[in-house]
Amino acid sequence: MDTRRLTRARWATRAQFLHLGVIAGLFGAHVPSLAARYALNEQRIALTLLAATAGSVTMLLLAGRIIGRVGARATSVGAGWLFVLSLMLLLQLPSPWLVFVVMFLYGAGQSLYDIAINAEGSMLELLGQRAVMSGFHAMFSVGAMLGAGAASLFFRSGVSPATQLLVVGLGVVVSMTVAAQGMLEVHPPADADSAHFAWPRGLLLTIGLLILAGMLAEGVMYNWSVLYVQQELGALPQRAALAYVAFSGATAAMRFAGDWVRARVAERTVLVAGAVLSMSAMAATLLAHDATVAMVGFALVGVGLATVVPILYNAATRVPGVSRAAGIASASSIGYVGFMIGPPLVGAIAHASNLSWALCTLIAACLALMLGAGRIPLATGRAASAASAASVRAAS
Repeated sequence: MDTRRLTRARWATRAQFLHLGVIAGLFGAHVPSLAARYALNEQRIALTLLAATAGSVTMLLLAGRIIGRVGARATSVGAGWLFVLSLMLLLQLPSPWLVFVVMFLYGAGQSLYDIAINAEGSMLELLGQRAVMSGFHAMFSVGAMLGAGAASLFFRSGVSPATQLLVVGLGVVVSMTVAAQGMLEVHPPADADSAHFAWPRGLLLTIGLLILAGMLAEGVMYNWSVLYVQQELGALPQRAALAYVAFSGATAAMRFAGDWVRARVAERTVLVAGAVLSMSAMAATLLAHDATVAMVGFALVGVGLATVVPILYNAATRVPGVSRAAGIASASSIGYVGFMIGPPLVGAIAHASNLSWALCTLIAACLALMLGAGRIPLATGRAASAASAASVRAAS
C-alpha cells in the first residue's frame, strides 16, 4: 500500500483514539455531576455504569459483522455519533430512569467505536510492518487527560456540567467525522475461513480474561478516582478532576514509549512489572489517605496499566481462524465484563464500608493479571517485529 496513504491513515486513527479519550475523560470527571443531578448514591451510580457496560457487551456480539460489512471507517462515524450524542444528553434528562437507557446507548456506541478503531490500528500495524498500537492507545490517554482537564477548567470558570457536555461533545463529534475521512476506505479481505464472530474459548478466552483484569483495573480509575478524591479526601471538584488528569497523563506518557519498549523487552515482563507497580502504588495511596499522594499514586497506577490493553488487544488479532475485528471483539467481550463487574462490585463495597476499601479491587485485578500473564504466548523483545513481518509475508 502507498506509504502516504498509510501515513494519512495513521494520523486519522491517532485522532480517533484521541476523540474516544476526550469523551471518556469528560465522562469520568462528571461521575460526581451525574450523582448530584439525579441524587444517586454509590449503588445507583454502579447501576448506571452497569447499563453502559450492558450496552457495550451487547454491541460486542455484533461488532465483527458490522465492521466486516461496512468497514471500520463508516462504523467509527456512526458509532461515534451515537455515544457522543448520548453523553451530551446525559445531564438533560427529565427522569433518572432515562439515565439507564441513555447509558446503554452510550456504552453500545462507545464499544463499537472502540473495536472499529482498534481493528484499524491493528491493520495499520500489519500493513506498515512496525509497532504502532501502543502509540494509538497513548492518544486515547492524552484525550482522557484533555477531557478531564477541560472539565477542571470549566468548573473553575463556573460553567455548568450540562453545558460542558454539550460544548465539548459537539466539538468532538464534528472533529471525529472529519478525521474519519483519512482512515482506510476498506481493509484487505480476511481469509475465506476467518470468522467475523467467534465465541471466546481456548486462547481467545485466556486473553479475554486478562483483558478483563486490565479493564477492571482501568475502570476503577476511570469511574471512581475523581469521586474518591472528592468524597473520601475532601478535595474541591476542580482539584478532584486533576486525579483523572494525573492518571491519564502518566498512562499516555508510558503508552507513547510502549512501542519502543515492546521492541526491546519481553511483553510478559512488561505486563508483570506493570501489574506489580500498579498494585504497590494503589496500596500506598490508600494507606496515605492524602490528596497529593493520591495524584502521584494514580499517576504510577497509570504507568503500570498503560501497556496492558495494547499488548493484549494485539495478541487477540493474531489468533488463527478469526478476522482481526472478530478477534478483538471476542476477547474484549470478556474484557468488558470487567467493566460490568467493576461498577456494581465497587459500589457495593463502598456502600457496605467506604470507597477506600472498594478501590482495593484494583489491587486484586492486578494480582490476577500478574499471575495470568504467563499463560499466553507473547512476543519477546525484538521478536515482536519479526513476528509482525512474518504475519505480513504470510498474508500476502
